[in-house]
Amino acid sequence: MQPGLAASRKIVNVALLSCVDQNMAKLRKEDLQTPVSIWREKDMINGEKVDAFVIILRTTGCWWAHKKGCTMCGYNTVSAPVTEEDLRVQLAKALEKYANEKMVKIYTSGSFLDDHEIPSAVRKDIFTMFSAAARILFESRPEFVTAENLASIEPARSAVAIGLESANEEILRRCIRKGFTVSDYEQAAKLLNEYRIPLRTYLLLKPPYLTEKAALEDALASVQYAAQFSESVSVNPVNVQRNTLVESLWTKGNYAPPMIWTLIEVLKAGSGKAECRLLSSPSGGGAARGVHNCGQCDKKLLSAIEKFSYSQDPSEFAGLECECQHEWKALLELQDLMFTGVDVKRQATENIIE
Repeated sequence: MQPGLAASRKIVNVALLSCVDQNMAKLRKEDLQTPVSIWREKDMINGEKVDAFVIILRTTGCWWAHKKGCTMCGYNTVSAPVTEEDLRVQLAKALEKYANEKMVKIYTSGSFLDDHEIPSAVRKDIFTMFSAAARILFESRPEFVTAENLASIEPARSAVAIGLESANEEILRRCIRKGFTVSDYEQAAKLLNEYRIPLRTYLLLKPPYLTEKAALEDALASVQYAAQFSESVSVNPVNVQRNTLVESLWTKGNYAPPMIWTLIEVLKAGSGKAECRLLSSPSGGGAARGVHNCGQCDKKLLSAIEKFSYSQDPSEFAGLECECQHEWKALLELQDLMFTGVDVKRQATENIIE
């Protein structure tokens, strides 16, 4: 852990809370009753590629983000003090655009099973509103995965996503600041397994303070651990979000998002360790704040990752080459030799002011 981390965390937490307060002040009633975003994409149900309808609801936000928050997460900036009525209006507006997609994904930037975000009565009504959906996927922290809360959903039509991020307790606590333990995740996962509710586990590729090589090794170990409880495991490379500790480190050259080669290696090697679907849909892929390479090969490699996420065939990565692959291999060794996870390239070529 680098010196001054506590001070950095405090500064970023204050900045984040200030940003959330300003955001709330600007929101009109119309905003509170309008979903943050709606779009369509593809996903899988029982091995079948299907259309998915995605909704991001504006809610009161993740309780943990309000208290301390994860080092990489800035999603709470879209939260606001919405009422149950506001939520119902948001859902009614979303329903107007729903075209009977087989899968519905409902994101809240927090926990769907938290009564303070989505009251249990609203959860029950959602399953009635989207009756054409064969599966409704939502996210939750493990502390809300309880028998009482699961009574407010339809297990046969549900899928739950939990952001474990890392199966390493030390990384989870010190680098990600997740606010729960691996055993908390396992308890929730086993309950979902008992209810036969499919679990999608999110893993974070390259939390702050890890070298590229350490991040690769952590992701592979975490894939192997999470796969035993999960229907699918999603490997999410860090996307540098605003008003986060990760952004503070990145701005100073003390952090760099992972290279696409690292993500591909995790998927290739991980596919042999996981008896479940392994996927990745990188947010900000190819951009400076997201997983990226040299810029010349990014689009081609990200396309291969998307294809693999459906086919599960590692041969999707066969024949992919670029000059920057040599840079990646050197980085894997160099950072460990230097005992640092900083952005070595930026530190060497830019005059970064601390």
